[in-house]
Amino acid sequence: MTAHRFVRLREVQARTGLARSTIYLRIQQGRFPKPIPLGSSHVVGFLVEEIEAWISEQVRAARPDDSAAT
Repeated sequence: MTAHRFVRLREVQARTGLARSTIYLRIQQGRFPKPIPLGSSHVVGFLVEEIEAWISEQVRAARPDDSAAT
């Protein structure tokens, strides 16, 4: 079984360079991984592996001919 790791919004912002409002807009648009409730409706976390996959996809889309970006 895979061990999952959650990160909070602040770390997601630091990893992606996106503002809070941009993250939630892209979630609504279906263009960013959804957060997961962590016990309370006001406390959410994002799965690290989903955020890292999203970042990798952004790099692949920006540099489709760059084999080093895989």
